Amino acid sequence: MLSRVAENLYWMTRYMERAENTARLINATSQVLLDLPRGASFGWDVLIKVAGLDELFREHYASYDESSIMKFLICDERNPGSILSCIHYARENSRTLREILPRTAWERINALYLFVNGRASHAVDRARRYNILEEIIERRQAVIGLLADCMSHDVAYQFIRIGRFLERADMTTRIVDINAAVLVPRQQVPEDPAMALLWMGVLKSLNAYQMYRRHASVHVRSGDVVNYLLKDPEFPRTVRYCLDELEACVSELPHNGPPLKLLRIAQRRIAGMHVDDLTPAQRHEYLDAVQADLARVHAAIAGEYFNYYEPDKDQRQSAVSGQASL
Repeated sequence: MLSRVAENLYWMTRYMERAENTARLINATSQVLLDLPRGASFGWDVLIKVAGLDELFREHYASYDESSIMKFLICDERNPGSILSCIHYARENSRTLREILPRTAWERINALYLFVNGRASHAVDRARRYNILEEIIERRQAVIGLLADCMSHDVAYQFIRIGRFLERADMTTRIVDINAAVLVPRQQVPEDPAMALLWMGVLKSLNAYQMYRRHASVHVRSGDVVNYLLKDPEFPRTVRYCLDELEACVSELPHNGPPLKLLRIAQRRIAGMHVDDLTPAQRHEYLDAVQADLARVHAAIAGEYFNYYEPDKDQRQSAVSGQASL
């Protein structure tokens, strides 16, 4: 398989996963804000911090108001991490893969782009936002389901899965990290109902609320939520599950030594994390280290499979690594 094809498959699914996770996060946060008690503090700027786009946002907007943040995250093409930009990049990557992907997959990705391009600006309005973003989530899930059912599970498919699970693990750590580092210190009492609502929003942003109640606890507590989203081996959006799936995918590829070594370092870090023994600040530092582990895994995958024969390999790895952290 050509390295160019592998790279396009990888980024196609990373961008689609990023768009879906951003849509989920916005909808869950919008719902939580409606239920917060009077006086509770939770700003829209949290969403910018989750995405790691503070500096870029400040370059183009003067204040962290809801309208500006929604425009930036949903339809601003100056933001490479906006939903519109991500779907556009996914479409451009898939357009060159018609000999690899099922024809119907290209048609659905193109239809998803046309839908987002025509409706994204309307999602800035809170009254229309939820339904438009839910439609984006459903259309993206339809694409992934089609690929799973109608594409040979060969080497090409492994790169699709690698992109999806690496992006998903990264976003999960970001969501948990921002709530552990920014929101938890505001907690006044152990069972603060405002904090329970916020952590419930975290679970719902990952579509994990029902499974958390089934397998972890009927009560929403910060330590239990963090432990579940990082370590549960069976829910498809936890960091542990994503790392295990990444290991299985990379094991199917040749020359997999460096990526596998780094993946196992990340797995050991997650397994050795004792949530109950950490302060919120320590938890924040720990999750920063996990995000750094994921960035190194990405760089190793890019070095082994995308840029191996290029003389400016180190420069390309650095550039792609920066792109992946958007």
